[in-house]
Amino acid sequence: MTDTALKNEGLAARLDRLVSPFYDRDGITIYNADCRQVLPFLDRFDLLLTDPPYGIGEARGKNKSRDNQAVARDYGSAEWDDAPPDRWLLDQMRQLSEWQIVFGGNFFELPPSPCWLVWHKKDCASDFADCELAWTNRTGAVRYHRHLWSGYWQEDMGNKDVRVHPTQKPLSLMKWCCSLVPDAKSVLDPFMGSGTTLVAAKLLGLRAVGIEINREYCEAAVERLRQGVLDFGSEG
Repeated sequence: MTDTALKNEGLAARLDRLVSPFYDRDGITIYNADCRQVLPFLDRFDLLLTDPPYGIGEARGKNKSRDNQAVARDYGSAEWDDAPPDRWLLDQMRQLSEWQIVFGGNFFELPPSPCWLVWHKKDCASDFADCELAWTNRTGAVRYHRHLWSGYWQEDMGNKDVRVHPTQKPLSLMKWCCSLVPDAKSVLDPFMGSGTTLVAAKLLGLRAVGIEINREYCEAAVERLRQGVLDFGSEG
């Protein structure tokens, strides 16, 4: 292809030549790729909602024995949480959106924010953190969302989430995050994991793009999307 043709070719077409979508249906697109390959070819989004690796080794089998309320699932051991994303990658993600919600923001170098989000887990007996924090560029006061997530207690509370990823977030949490930007029509998640952000976007009628380097998690996300994902009120 000539230089002139490349200049005239749209970003989306250039991306499709580089990385074909793993899934593309009903306004939801998944790329099974390193997000560093995909981000330069994306247009802007209304909301960045993502949960990047924190660099604390959560993928190294730490979840297997930490929940005291039930036999915890063994997610195996992997390298993806050995180091956080580079500062320039975080900056690149943020430049693609007007509004941003980044879980684990306390682990990254991000601008000061008056509006941190707090996920209160209401865990009953485990050594997981009682809360997790998300950085935002929103104005206003700190907000929190309660969602029980630990062991058999979550079943007692009627939680219908099926966990397939060691750092998966509850569906109700990601739906709540989307609701904080009521005018958003499009969502980007460059570290989508098992696709909870995309499932939330589908339920809310939003367009979304997710990027995930692990094929098994992409397959899990597609399965969740294909199931239609029933909405269980406050829990989903």
